[in-house]
Amino acid sequence: MSHTAASLGEALEPIRVGVAGATGYVGMELIRLLLLHPAFELVMAGSQSYAGQSLSEYNPALTGQTDLVLTAAGPEEFAANCDLVITALPHGVSSAWVSKMHGRGIVLLDHSGDFRFKDLALYEKTYKLTHPCPELLEQAVYGWPEQYRDELKTADLIANPGCYPTCSLTPLVPLLEAGLIEEDSIIIDAYSGTSGAGRSSDPLFSFSEMAENLKPYGVTGHRHQAEIREQLLRLSGNHTQVIFTPHLAPIRRGMLASMYVRPKPGIELSQAELTTLLQDYYKEDCFVRVLSGKQLPQTRPLIGTNHVDIAAVLDQETGCVKLFSALDNLGKGAAAQAIQALNCRYGFPEDTGLTMLPQFI
Repeated sequence: MSHTAASLGEALEPIRVGVAGATGYVGMELIRLLLLHPAFELVMAGSQSYAGQSLSEYNPALTGQTDLVLTAAGPEEFAANCDLVITALPHGVSSAWVSKMHGRGIVLLDHSGDFRFKDLALYEKTYKLTHPCPELLEQAVYGWPEQYRDELKTADLIANPGCYPTCSLTPLVPLLEAGLIEEDSIIIDAYSGTSGAGRSSDPLFSFSEMAENLKPYGVTGHRHQAEIREQLLRLSGNHTQVIFTPHLAPIRRGMLASMYVRPKPGIELSQAELTTLLQDYYKEDCFVRVLSGKQLPQTRPLIGTNHVDIAAVLDQETGCVKLFSALDNLGKGAAAQAIQALNCRYGFPEDTGLTMLPQFI
């Protein structure tokens, strides 16, 4: 049957899902959310390192939740046994998998950066890779439902956005589309929990290195800077100059971005106008919460959710507009946003399987 439904009541049989790269942080969060979803059935979970172990052996939190065994199966076997395959693999590896599965009548959602760019030269410069299937870049739909939900409805290849771009773009795009701010002086300082680096053995991410510590990294040429710029060009039609600096914070998960922009000459903005602009822009989007400016985004209220909190503050003294955004880098920044995009693809309400409350303590 065609797995497209106007409502869950029309989904006559479960959608069989495989996750390649299931034992990483994003893979584990995907599995948690897939097991909560009423229309998806997890049938394959891939891992080269832990093949043969059950998911509950690998992660005791899944005891009693699933008896699925991790598999070292390749892309052809995933494509043969699934209606939907989600790749949570490193860039370069993901594109090789997708090239072998695309066109076989299944839906693909990729978590790497391999299909986020339309500009092939920009991708290859940013990731320092030769793309194995550049013809698919134009077909891939950027999986940001707040901007591309109509395109997602018919997408067979979805490129899940980066966490930093989702966090940064959400408050920036409304002001740029409205032509209110200068395009050549956007500054973004962003902070991520250490889970954003994946399950790395690099001592840089160890508890001893990160406890009681903050540090910048990738301060020039970070790949998400290029992704942010390409999306701003696509959505606003204007070339932008973005100064982006990521930082590691001593938390497991969560992301906060502080952005600084200037109104165009002759444009005067009030605090009320800024807040109203964001509220009006996202009034139909259940996962974007616009705060007043008196209350500002923070990470802890968002852990485990698909929400992104944003706010705009007018600095009267400098004339600068300060934008703030927070999300869970494994939630709205990765796995939960993927589920939201797939809900769009299959015609389900966007909040299906995503209505969980955050952890309060």
